[in-house]
Amino acid sequence: MLAAVMVSLKREREPEVDDDDNEDIVAAKIGRGRVVEDRRSRHCPYLDTINRSVLDFDFEKLCSISLSHINVYACLICGKYFQGRGLKSHAYTHSVQFTHHVFLNLHTLKFYCLPDNYEIIDSSLEDITYVLKPTFTKQHIAGLDKQGKLYRAYDGTTYLPGIVGLNNIKANDYANVVLQAFSNVPPLRNYFLEEENYREIRRPPGDIMFLLVQRFGELMRKLWNPRNFKAHVSPHEMLQAVVLCSKKNFQITKQGDAVDFMTWFLNALHGALGGTKKKKPSIITKAFQGSMRIFSKKLPHPDLLPEEKEALLVTDEYQEQMSESTFLFLTLDLPTAPLYKDEKEQLIIPQVPLFNILGKFNGSTEKEYKTYKENFLKRFQLTKLPPYLIFCIKRFTKNNFFVEKNPTIVNFPITNVDLREYLTEEAQVTEKNTTYDLVANVVHDGKPTEGAYRIHVLHHGTGKWYEMQDLQVTDILPQMITLSEAYIQIWKRQDSDDDTNNHTGV
Repeated sequence: MLAAVMVSLKREREPEVDDDDNEDIVAAKIGRGRVVEDRRSRHCPYLDTINRSVLDFDFEKLCSISLSHINVYACLICGKYFQGRGLKSHAYTHSVQFTHHVFLNLHTLKFYCLPDNYEIIDSSLEDITYVLKPTFTKQHIAGLDKQGKLYRAYDGTTYLPGIVGLNNIKANDYANVVLQAFSNVPPLRNYFLEEENYREIRRPPGDIMFLLVQRFGELMRKLWNPRNFKAHVSPHEMLQAVVLCSKKNFQITKQGDAVDFMTWFLNALHGALGGTKKKKPSIITKAFQGSMRIFSKKLPHPDLLPEEKEALLVTDEYQEQMSESTFLFLTLDLPTAPLYKDEKEQLIIPQVPLFNILGKFNGSTEKEYKTYKENFLKRFQLTKLPPYLIFCIKRFTKNNFFVEKNPTIVNFPITNVDLREYLTEEAQVTEKNTTYDLVANVVHDGKPTEGAYRIHVLHHGTGKWYEMQDLQVTDILPQMITLSEAYIQIWKRQDSDDDTNNHTGV
């Protein structure tokens, strides 16, 4: 009698019950040293009430009533999340009140029938656990870029894994395009599709940055899942991790800059994966890091007299200095946009060839850089090219009053961009392949602060190009890509399959 009272008190006091509560009626019982299965486990009469069309596991795993993330179950009839499954728990109450009987523990991936509280064992439910937690074998990953098979989602729509729309929750398209771009970089994608690659990485106590790695891995697996219930994904949990880890510098509800976000995200991922500035690499640096020489020369203050300038120019301080630096992306400067309208009262949209703005890295083109106190003349030359090269085309200039956008169209070929002439003489000897093909092109449309982002990506399996803007996915002709206001581009070195695609860990 006393034991029964104690059990009752425990149930009332603790709605966050453990999975093994009520062991006298739970699906698996312990008897004579072996697990005895509840006879009802394989014959649940409520499986036909499951409504797969309402199931959405993209959102934060919180109880819809208590907002707790502990011991959360999804109701498979209405799709809502509830905490616990013991007496007086929210899931139990929901099952009695609405006669919804089938629940999934979002952590253990076990199914239960409530209020009877026994575990359901049925192979027909495997598609639900796979949507919640997709897994990829090495063989599956190796074949991702070798076929272009269309898959049919549960809702009837067909889709190509990897070419999947991302939901724009409010104003997060600036982050969506960057996430889409990286999901189509094979070595990065392959690394994050296998959780074993980063599961054992140890971080200091209290470090939240590893959450970025976990959420990005989950998002990659959802984007490339061939058994999705719907042909789009919501990046809700990924973006919540971004808001938290960036200390709200990047928000879901406020438009941001895709280059700023990409810069932060690459460095944050590199650090969270245990990478350091110089010694320890990560998959980020293995895929994107190149190196360059920077030649820098200090300039005398323009207000000085000519003879004072001449005197300074012969001192050591004003001689050219050379330094070596690594980079994760190259910033390309656009020529100044015209200020005047043509005779038809329309602004001329200028065009510039890609190779003109790449001239910044030829080792001889000098550019003046101004700081608060000093001016420098700098020139750049590349010493090492990465397997995947990112270009950021500088469209926005900011001053104290407003942000201005340069609408210049960059004319670029889609394939066979050879960068050998931008390497130092020594690097030209050591770098075997210097030819690149475009794989992703992020575009900014509209005004600087209120415009919208879209992305063009190459599907490696079919060789076709697709345009994605939030949930909308359409195929696009390659020649149309070059007419856009490109902002970020990712280029793949033609030999990069050999040295980055086949790895499983770092």
